[in-house]
Amino acid sequence: MDNVIDINNLGKKYTISHRGRSSGFMRDTVSALPRMILKGVKNFFSGMAVQHPQTEDLWALREIFLEVKQGQRVGIIGRNGSGKTTLLKVLSRITEPTTGIIRIKGRVASLLEVGTGFHPELTGRENIYLNGAILGMTKNEIKKKFDEIVDFADVEMFLDTPVKHYSSGMYVRLAFAVAAHLEPEILLVDEVLAVGDIKFQRKCLGKVRQFGREGRTVMFVSHDMGTILSLCDRAIVLDAGMLMKDDRADSSVNYYMDMQSNKEITPVKDRKDRRGTGLVRITGIEIRDSKGSATNSVEMGEDFTVSVNFEGQAKHLSIAVIIGNSLKSEIIRGVTFESANEDVDIEDRLTAECRFNTPRLIQGLYDVNVWVGQVNGDVHDYLERADILEVRPSDVFGTGRLPEATPLHPHVFSPVEWKFKKEHAI
Repeated sequence: MDNVIDINNLGKKYTISHRGRSSGFMRDTVSALPRMILKGVKNFFSGMAVQHPQTEDLWALREIFLEVKQGQRVGIIGRNGSGKTTLLKVLSRITEPTTGIIRIKGRVASLLEVGTGFHPELTGRENIYLNGAILGMTKNEIKKKFDEIVDFADVEMFLDTPVKHYSSGMYVRLAFAVAAHLEPEILLVDEVLAVGDIKFQRKCLGKVRQFGREGRTVMFVSHDMGTILSLCDRAIVLDAGMLMKDDRADSSVNYYMDMQSNKEITPVKDRKDRRGTGLVRITGIEIRDSKGSATNSVEMGEDFTVSVNFEGQAKHLSIAVIIGNSLKSEIIRGVTFESANEDVDIEDRLTAECRFNTPRLIQGLYDVNVWVGQVNGDVHDYLERADILEVRPSDVFGTGRLPEATPLHPHVFSPVEWKFKKEHAI
């Protein structure tokens, strides 16, 4: 297959300004006037002095080398600020690269953010023709696709309404329908699809898969690792503007999740990303192996205990310790409401220990999430990834082989028995 995208030493630099205590703008001076008067005339005039901004260079992308072949579906993953959207903007020619050369073969359609490429004063009908013209299509070519676009987007009732009156969901439906049906050779999609409802997202993903079968190329940005795995045959990982990994989708997802898990976890008592009323708070967590030693690593099939500290005052509580995978899916859990004989009361401080007996987790890294709240009522505190559990490989079947562990395989194993009956042909 031929390369449809060739990226050679791509770099994109932005210059960031840092101003001093006064920007020199009149609005800033007026808003600060009462405070300045209180400090005296001298301070007032010194405060009006314009401070020259200091600048620094920020490389959103650096030294990117990438080849994409016709028909490939390439996922782009990385944390916020890693350069994913910047890469798509450069490929879409929305922004110019600072360094490097990009060669693109074929017509490109982009869906980067809500409303991109739409004129707000024009109707949905007019924007369909406008986008087709931008892609280089004739009026007759657009007419042939018009009914398909309207049907896919499900906006027929509002087709002659200016799109400035559209909701974000309607924007996305029409924008994706236009981008997907006007037959580009290359489709660039940012995480804008997350705005749509579940039904429409599934329809979009089905269309993207169809693209690949037709030999078209897709580059797809998403934070949803499940979508990347189901949609893409290849994925790249960006971090701080650098290309860290370029491999099969499952391999790149594993690499990215390992990157995230290996970052130091903020102590529970210092966590700010809590959800709940705060009436009861999670103040500490510890994982212990089957021998009672504090650890974050156990073997496959080994018992382990999660000990959680709480502070607060409340009665009739339920506590949950949830073990989840890198895709945010719940694998196993312990919930007092389900497995304890009584509700939990906290009068000041409480330590709750949840022992997982013979857990059948496949090797890998797992999130330990903790929840506390009223039985069938308010959530008081919830922490995702309060801790991380590593499950080490072990010959649990006694065959000398280790069970395979990838995001596409099950995350639990089960003792099984095999029987074989051989028969000979007559």
